[in-house]
Amino acid sequence: PYTTLFRSLHLGRRSTAVPHVPIDAFLTSLAEDRQDQAVGVVLSGTGSDGTRGLRAVKGVGGITFAQDETAAQASMPRTAIQSGCVDFVLPPAGIAAELSRLSQSGYLEHVADENPAEPPPDGDEFAAIIRLLSHATGVDFRHYKPSTLRRRIERRIVTRKLSNQAAYLACLRSDAQEVQALYEESLIQVTSFFRDPEAFEVLQTAIFPRLLAGRPADAPFRFWVPGCATGEEVYSLAISVLEFREEKVGTAPPIKLFGTDISEKSLVKARAGVFADNIAADVSPQRLRRFFTKTDGSYQVNKKLRDLCLFARQDVTKAPPFSQLDFISCRNVLIYLGPVLQKRVVPIFHYALKPTGFLLLGTSGAIGSFTDLFEIVNRKHKIFARTAKPSRLAFAFAPERQSRAEVVEADRGREPTGAALEIQREADRVVLARYAPAGVVVDEDLQVVQFRGHTGTCLEPAPGTPT
Repeated sequence: PYTTLFRSLHLGRRSTAVPHVPIDAFLTSLAEDRQDQAVGVVLSGTGSDGTRGLRAVKGVGGITFAQDETAAQASMPRTAIQSGCVDFVLPPAGIAAELSRLSQSGYLEHVADENPAEPPPDGDEFAAIIRLLSHATGVDFRHYKPSTLRRRIERRIVTRKLSNQAAYLACLRSDAQEVQALYEESLIQVTSFFRDPEAFEVLQTAIFPRLLAGRPADAPFRFWVPGCATGEEVYSLAISVLEFREEKVGTAPPIKLFGTDISEKSLVKARAGVFADNIAADVSPQRLRRFFTKTDGSYQVNKKLRDLCLFARQDVTKAPPFSQLDFISCRNVLIYLGPVLQKRVVPIFHYALKPTGFLLLGTSGAIGSFTDLFEIVNRKHKIFARTAKPSRLAFAFAPERQSRAEVVEADRGREPTGAALEIQREADRVVLARYAPAGVVVDEDLQVVQFRGHTGTCLEPAPGTPT
C-alpha cells in the first residue's frame, strides 16, 4: 500500500552559472510532487542551502523541521529558522519522534480531493472555524476552496498537537495568536524570483513589444500583481520591463508596478526588499549586480527598483480595483478561490485593464466561463489579451454585523400603519427628491433600468435605449 509514496531521484547536470544548492532543488521538487504531504528536514550544515526548499514545502502546506542548537554546523538550520518557514526546531531525536507521530496521525496519508464539494453546512466545527477566522480577520473565507482550507486547518492541528477540529476550535477561541497563525497559513505563500523563466522570456519577446506599440513616450507602463506575497513576482516583473525598456527599446516611458496582498506581514517583507542569498539560484549574477545590493547573508533590492514598486493591502475579491493597467500577473490567487469568488474576480481584471492589456495566469490558471472577456495569446503559460466586451463587475459589500433575523426581531412591533405609514412614505419621497444623490438603477448585467434625480451634471445618457 505504500508503493505510491515512492518517487525516483534523477541526477542532473550541475550548473556552473548558479550556486550549487542541491537541498533546495530536492525539497522544491518534493513540494511540487507531493504538495501538502511533503515533509522537509534541514540538519547540520554550512551556508543557507535548504531554506528556499523549506519555504516551498511550507508554501504548499507541508511540514518543516530544522535542527536546534545541537547542530555542529548551525548555519543551514539557523538560516531556515530565521526565515520563518520552520514548524519544529528540535534535536535529531525529537525530529524522529515527531515524524513518527505524524505518520501515526494519518496526516501524511491524506489524498487531496481534486473536486471538493461545498463546505459542510453551518453548525459543524469546520464551518465554525471558518466563521471565526472570517470575523477576526475581515476576510471572507467562506468561498475559498474548502479542500485547501481543511488541509491548512489539519496542518495547524498537527503542529499544535491537538486531536481534532473541536479541540482546535476551542484553541482558536482562546488564543488570538493561533487565529493569526491560521490566517497567515491560509494565504498564498508560494512565490520566487522569475518563477517559470520561460514565461518571462515570452513577456519580453512577445507581450511587452505589443504594449509598447503606438504608446506615447510619456505614457507609463502600469502593472499589477494581486496576491503578491513577499514581492518576488513584482520585482521580477520590474526587472524584466526595465531590461526591455532600456536594452530593447532605448526609450524611457515611466514604469509603475502595484503589488497587493491581504497579509500585512508579507507586505512588510515586500517593501523592505531584503531576501536571503539563496535567491542567487533564481537570479542571474548580472541581475544581482545590477539590481541588488549584497549585505551580510542577504540581497536587498536597490532603491531605484524599489521606487518603481508600490505595495498595499487589498482584498481583490471586494476592494475597488485599479484601472488603466497594461498588465496583470495573477498566478497566486484564482487557484485558491472557489467558483463564487472566481466569477467575481475575473471581471475585475477585465475592468482594470486597458483595451490593449494582458493577463498572465500561469500554467494552472483559468478564466472559466469568461471567454468573451479574454482571448488566449499563449496557451502554455495562460497569457490572455483583454477583449473589447463591456466589463461585468459584481460589487460586493461588507457583511452586516446583525443577521436579517436579528434586525427583523428588533423592529418587530414598530411597523407604521395607516396614516403613520402615509406620513413616512411622503417624508421619504420629499427627502429622496430633494437631498438624495443622483444615480441610476442597474440590473445584474449593469444595464440601466432607471435614472433617478438630476444625473445630467454627472452622467449624460446617450440617445436611444439605456445601456
